Amino acid sequence: MAPRRSKGGGAFPRAVESPAPARPDPDALYAALDLGTNSCRMLIAQPKGSGFHVVDSFSKSVQLGAGLERTGRLSRASMSRTIQALRICQQKLKRNRVKRMRLVATEACRRAKNARDFIRQVRRETGLPLEIIQPEEEARLAVISCAPLVSTKTDQLLVVDIGGGSTELVWIDISSVPRRDRPSAIMRLHAGFHTADSPFPAAKVVDWISVPLGVATLRDQFNDVEDDAARFALMSWFFEENLADFAPYKDEQTRAGFQIVGTSGTVTTVAASHLGLKRYDRTKVDGLRMTSDQIDKVIRSYLELGPQGRRSDPRIGEDRQALIMSGAAILQALLRCWPTDRLSVADRGLREGLLYAQMSADGVLEDGPF
Repeated sequence: MAPRRSKGGGAFPRAVESPAPARPDPDALYAALDLGTNSCRMLIAQPKGSGFHVVDSFSKSVQLGAGLERTGRLSRASMSRTIQALRICQQKLKRNRVKRMRLVATEACRRAKNARDFIRQVRRETGLPLEIIQPEEEARLAVISCAPLVSTKTDQLLVVDIGGGSTELVWIDISSVPRRDRPSAIMRLHAGFHTADSPFPAAKVVDWISVPLGVATLRDQFNDVEDDAARFALMSWFFEENLADFAPYKDEQTRAGFQIVGTSGTVTTVAASHLGLKRYDRTKVDGLRMTSDQIDKVIRSYLELGPQGRRSDPRIGEDRQALIMSGAAILQALLRCWPTDRLSVADRGLREGLLYAQMSADGVLEDGPF
């Protein structure tokens, strides 16, 4: 399956994950829901200075895309699981009396033949107005969610969002932007990847791509390969083949001034393993920088553990063990193409991007350092 690709300002938020101290005014609340191939996630938040407080949240593995690779359709069982999760989201939105929200679906619904019927069923049974967003918007939202992690020393930036059904990559040149303005220039991409008319120093999107292979869809491609190491090698090779037409792939890159920001459960799990955490701690993982060698060491340890060992590892767990090796295969392929000593781990993604975009558009975020 060929990858999809493109033709060719203001306040800078800082996420504050502690709960709000008092019951917030419903008129000040925003919600963002991300329904992906594997998970359903939602945040409800209120603006706070140059960032936001999370008021309520929800996250559940629904496996909406289970069987999609084989049938081209969302199964009754996966739709039923997802609607049950969405009912919980609807109750949280109602309880908090949220009025401003964006509720989006991504790759599984983009690909499924019966996606429109599913969206109508969701509206009928939960009242939630789900919308299917296109790959460019998904990539753009991932970029702005990671903007606070961009170093002022970075000239070339690659943002990678490894999802359940697709992987978005965005290559951005910020070498012409004054160093102190580089993170803010990334944030201004919420208005679109083409910012030629911007009065501010602009981040230039060199290229972007949406590869229809994520942790679930890549795993499904090689389910028939029994040997663990062979399956991993094949997945990594296959993903790299799908990057062949990504323009920066052909350019020789140096490590100096180059940064990758990775956002996904794969990247955060690898980071937690690298740190040796017994319990996941977002404050230690979000913003952590890792080298290619450190990541490779963790991936090799996963292979040595094998399926049973990964299942019992507290940093991976029962749910993620089935997906961690396909995610690691994607990550390894990326680091073969673009070795770096500055991969930043982002425990943030589409939901945060949706919140930032809504708040920025409404002008409710204060100017200030992040």
